[in-house]
Formats: sequence, structure tokens, C-alpha cells
Amino acid sequence: MFGLEALDLARMQFAFTISFHILFPAITIGLASYLAVLEGLWLKTHNDTYRDLYHFWSKIFAVNFGMGVVSGLVMAYQFGTNWSRFSDFAGSVTGPLLTYEVLTAFFLEAGFLGVMLFGWNKVGRKLHFFATVMVAIGTLISTFWILASNSWMQTPQGYEIVNGQVIPTDWLAVIFNPSFPYRLLHMSTAAFVATAFFVGSSAAWHLLRGKDNPAIRTMLSMAMWMALIVAPIQAVIGDFHGLNTLEHQPAKIAAIEGHWENVGDEPTPLILFGWPDMKAEKTKFAVEIPYLGSLILTHSLDKQVPALKEFPPEDRPNSTIVFWSFRIMVGLGFLMIFTGLWSLWLRKSDKLYTSRPFLYLALWMGPSGLIAILAGWFTTEIGRQPWVVYGLMRTADASSNHSFVQMSITLVLFVVVYFALFGTGLGYMMRLVRKGPKIDEGKETNEGGPGKKRTPSRPLSAADDDDADSDHSHSLTKEI
Repeated sequence: MFGLEALDLARMQFAFTISFHILFPAITIGLASYLAVLEGLWLKTHNDTYRDLYHFWSKIFAVNFGMGVVSGLVMAYQFGTNWSRFSDFAGSVTGPLLTYEVLTAFFLEAGFLGVMLFGWNKVGRKLHFFATVMVAIGTLISTFWILASNSWMQTPQGYEIVNGQVIPTDWLAVIFNPSFPYRLLHMSTAAFVATAFFVGSSAAWHLLRGKDNPAIRTMLSMAMWMALIVAPIQAVIGDFHGLNTLEHQPAKIAAIEGHWENVGDEPTPLILFGWPDMKAEKTKFAVEIPYLGSLILTHSLDKQVPALKEFPPEDRPNSTIVFWSFRIMVGLGFLMIFTGLWSLWLRKSDKLYTSRPFLYLALWMGPSGLIAILAGWFTTEIGRQPWVVYGLMRTADASSNHSFVQMSITLVLFVVVYFALFGTGLGYMMRLVRKGPKIDEGKETNEGGPGKKRTPSRPLSAADDDDADSDHSHSLTKEI
């Protein structure tokens, strides 16, 4: 059907589930560190605005964390169900790395998460802050191990193959493989940037509705400082990551650039836009800038970038997809940098919280970080094809022996269940965002118990049905 085989459906199913999953850990990583900063600032300054923001975002963090855990479990099972040959071939590497993630990160997060979410009035301030910091560190440790596993699949080393199976010979080489440092920094920074624009977008939404208070202003201010500082750093990290990819996965770079062949000793141009045609082996409608490809990718004006025709057709990634996914990521990155610079200019003129054009931009930039993460992930994973472990095992040899009908049914079920389950969760999370932070939320008090009105400490019961602002929940949409 549609020229698809069971292997194609298995790839689509994994791509679908990971696309859902990656969004939740990204926000979890950023929000965990944001919460640690907020609580630390509150302890240092005794400014209740930071405390109110902490309790507001802790509810959103809890919902997001839960959805991330559930979606991650599904992916783990897929390795055994849909990719059993890969698990048999490389499980001695990827299995322990994922186990280390559970032992060092997930247990740490789970152990302190309860104290962080429910212990505000039950433990001392320093202990509660310690729990928040441990959860934040746990998310970063989790990122470490997940990226170590995935990076090894991109640039494998520290192994030998015995009887058709990968056997680790040097765990330090396995973990700290050539692409790992760049990918770890790139992904972690992307999570911080994505969270900054998520926070900034929510603040802009409230300001556009006329809800202006110190908590909302602090949200926007902190988010824009983060964007101003971290977005340019992310561009620099991306440049180093590109140089590393050129060294170890030149075919991926050629596909990203839509670059098919070199002409004599001429430097490589940069193709801004075009349509790479895999069958015709050319990029149609190409808009080129001479020399710029060599300058960006080799940091010289005379070196050439490897071309796709230098690789056998069966070893070429799909340039049509990665060419555009990469440009979406880079384009959004430049827009993030522009937003940060604009916020600085408005801050100097004292118009950061009142400039409606800027607030609308900040509002619409809310999902930009997550979209950029997805585009970058597509570029990385599709650009690795046709290998599941680069240079060692092809994707076609890694899948389980399932029929087309079996894969079709499970893919449809995944789509239906995911949109129903996680769509509901995302809707609830956005409902919390619409409520906004409450003044004096989380203030230490002994009031409570039967018959007493008190803000519930359970995150999933925080969004009341009788929200006083519900009558205005669509006012901004109408205005737009």
C-alpha cells in the first residue's frame, strides 16, 4: 500500500512515538532547572514573586513529567517488539547504558520528586530546595545517558564484534564517543531554549490579555534573558557539532546541504533553498551563495565539502527531508536570536512589557523551541540512514519479522491512543498555563483540613473548574 513495506511502518511508528516523547523530556529538563533557580532566588531575596512562580510552574512540571515517563516506557518496549534484531546485535551496549540511566537518574528524580511537589509545608526550606536541585540534576543525568546511547549509534567505538554481536571492550570509549560531547551540549541547550520560549510565551499571553503583575513580568524578563544569552551559544555549539558530523558522517552533511558533486577544485557553495531530487541526483531550483558552504562547514574558502555522488546510492540519506528539516531548525534559531535582541532593545527603552508587536512575537514563538528540537532530531536520525548503528548495521537488518498488516494495525492504534491520551494531557497543561500564577500561592500556613479552603498541593487538582477568568479564556484568540 502506497509503496510502503513493514519496515517503513516500523520506522514511522518509532518516529511517531519518539516525536511525542522528546517534547516532554525537553520541557522537563528546562523546567526542573528553572524551578531550582526560582526557589534559590526566593530563599536568597525573600521576594514572594519567585515563590509564587515556583508553585505555578511546579504544577505544569508535574503533568509534563508524568507524560514524559509514560511515553518513554512505550519506546523502550519498541526496541524488543519492532527492533529485536537490533537489540540482539547491540543490546550489550545500549541495554546497560539505559540501565545506568534508570539507576542514576530516574531513581534520583523519583526519590526527590515527592518532596519537591508535596513537601512545601512539611519539610524545611533548605531540604525542599535540595530536593528541587536533585530533581534538576536527575534530569540532566538522564540526558547524559540517553545521549550517550544514541551518540554511540551515530559514532560507535570501544567495541568488537563477536559472533554477530557487539561486545563492549572499553566503556569509557563507548560512553564518550566522538559525537557525544557535542550532542549532549546541543540537546541540553535546546531544552533550556525551548523552555525559555514556552515560559516567555505564557507571560506574553497574559500581558496581552491585560493581566499585568510582578509575577508575569518576571516570567517574561527571565525568559528573554535566557533567550538573549543561550540562543547565540546554541548557534556556536551547533557549528562545532556540524564540524564533528562532517568528520564522522560526511554523507549526512552532504545530504543536509543538498550537495551532489564538486566541480574541479572550486569551493563548495551554500545552497540556501532548493529541492533535492534523489532520483535525478540533483538539487532543483537551487539558490546558491558561492564559497559560503566551504566557509561554514570547513572554516576555509578553498576546501570542498564531500558530495553525495561520492557515496553509493544505497548509502545516501534522504536529502529531500534532511535538507528542509535542517533549514527549519536553523531558521527558527535565527528567529530566536532576533527575539532575544529585540527584547534587549525594548528593555532599554522600558517597553518590554507593553510593546504589543513584540508580545505577539513572543506568543507565537512559544512552540518554536520544540519545533526546532523535532526538526533537529529528524535531521540527525534520518541523516544517519540507511544505518541504525552507523557503519555497522543497516536499518533494514534491524527490524523484527512482522507483517505489513501487523505494523499497520499497531501504527493506527498508536496514533489514536497517543492523540487521545497525550492530547488530553497537553490540554490540561495548557489550562494550567491559562490560569497564571496566583499571588501568595504556596504561602506557609496551617489552614486546611475538612471544610477549609486551601490551594491543593496535588498538581493534577490545581486547575479549578470554576476559574474566575474562564469567561475571558478566548478573548485573546478573538483579538488575534
